[in-house]
Amino acid sequence: MLKVQLQKKAGAFFEKIPAKHARQIVERIDALRVNPSSVVSEDLNGFYPFRRLESGEYRIVFLIENDILHIPVIGKRNDDEIYKQIGRFRR
Repeated sequence: MLKVQLQKKAGAFFEKIPAKHARQIVERIDALRVNPSSVVSEDLNGFYPFRRLESGEYRIVFLIENDILHIPVIGKRNDDEIYKQIGRFRR
């Protein structure tokens, strides 16, 4: 089981969305934390080694490194702001 490290910006996103959507995102993150291979995710094009996970109309950007699930950004799908934010976390 992975430890979750949620960046401050990603955590603040939860305060802006409806509780139902926040619960759905948390369920997706928990499934990823428990068994990463059981959750369908894709490489985030142009932002290797980050991956993306869909949850309804939202996108969860993550990276698994040393048994830690890093989540720097959560945002609306098809929103360019996600890519601007993730650019700050590139290695």
